[in-house]
Amino acid sequence: MTDLSNAIWRKSSLSGSGNDCVEVADDLPDAVAVRDSEDIQGPALTFESRQWSAFVSGVKRGEFDLA
Repeated sequence: MTDLSNAIWRKSSLSGSGNDCVEVADDLPDAVAVRDSEDIQGPALTFESRQWSAFVSGVKRGEFDLA
């Protein structure tokens, strides 16, 4: 299990002032964590850095856009 106790969490600047978004911690060695900003004590998903990079690349290419 990845230790998230010292993770630095950030959310998109496009999310506005609300808390209805996800936060990402990408300062971890070889991992990226994602959590619900409304439940910061709740669970977080963790991904290998290469998996996260592949996901972000797919988002940028529009692979997950709704029709």
